Amino acid sequence: MAKAHINPTRMELTRLKKKLATATRGHKLLKDKRDELMRQFLDMVRENKTLREKVEKGINAANKNFVLARSAMPEEILNVALMAPRQEVFLESQRRNVMSVEIPEFEYKTKTPDANDIYPYGFAFTSSDLDDAVKSLQDILPDMLRLAEIEKSCQLMAAEIEKTRRRVNALEHVMIPEMKEKIKFIKMKLDENERSTQIRLMKVKDMMLEQAHHYSEKYHQA
Repeated sequence: MAKAHINPTRMELTRLKKKLATATRGHKLLKDKRDELMRQFLDMVRENKTLREKVEKGINAANKNFVLARSAMPEEILNVALMAPRQEVFLESQRRNVMSVEIPEFEYKTKTPDANDIYPYGFAFTSSDLDDAVKSLQDILPDMLRLAEIEKSCQLMAAEIEKTRRRVNALEHVMIPEMKEKIKFIKMKLDENERSTQIRLMKVKDMMLEQAHHYSEKYHQA
């Protein structure tokens, strides 16, 4: 630390003490924020793991059913059956603030409320395996959207945790120790100045007493 640039005055000491108190409070708040972010982040990671396993299981089931349907149906009929979908999905995205992190929230709506509209074909010339494949994809759609929310939220919260951790470390290991060192230096300088002032005052007092004593002797001799 460059002590030569510190102004060792009581005003500077007061300013540094206030700054240190603010930094100490900020350090505690940031540590609490970091800990809460870590707690919520770990909860999201666990949910993300569960959802990913569930979604992958559903996609695998849908793929198997599609393979079975393709083997049981002519490719032309399969293509025609899936050519004109009857149902549509509309996705709305919003944001929610969690510990100063804007995480996404997805909500979807279907064009029609009829659950059978997920099948864009008649059942006369298609196999039940194709029905099962379409139904599997329909069932895992909410979980897929929730998985997208969680994975993006985990990325955003991880970035915020890292940023908060750096701020905590900067305050804990750099700024607060530097301010404490500066306060210590100023106190030492002020104490030195006070001792020097007291010594000077004592010397002045001794000189005045000596002068007064000599003056008294001369007066009596006269």
